[in-house]
Amino acid sequence: MLILPVTLCTAGAAAVINFWLGLRISRLRLAEKIFVGDGGDDRLVRRMRAQLNFAEYVPLILVLLALVEAAAGTSIWLWGTGAALVIGRICHALGMDGWALGRRIGIALTMLTMLGLAVSGIYIASTYQQAAPAMVFRIGPKG
Repeated sequence: MLILPVTLCTAGAAAVINFWLGLRISRLRLAEKIFVGDGGDDRLVRRMRAQLNFAEYVPLILVLLALVEAAAGTSIWLWGTGAALVIGRICHALGMDGWALGRRIGIALTMLTMLGLAVSGIYIASTYQQAAPAMVFRIGPKG
């Protein structure tokens, strides 16, 4: 059985963050009595964009993380990458609520995480040496 602990932990944390992002939107919708669309509410627009931005980037990054972990194994570098993604996504969400530095930190960590995993994946794939099939020699009759 193949277990990818970094990817599994990062995906679990990402699911919790996505739940939190949705909860923040729902609570604001109830408080402002906006049940469809954004009602022209700037805070709601920002929170909706934070969740959509999460949905745009995190799935691809998790796929890259899983493929790199499957190909190269679990490493401290990958644990740091997963942590950077999680921290970045929390910072980005808080930044969309007005903490401008958080938004910049979140964007930077997300982009660097994606780029780092993409470069690692390309490097691993381009340097992969598939073992040549073993030659089997038989002596005697087939059977």
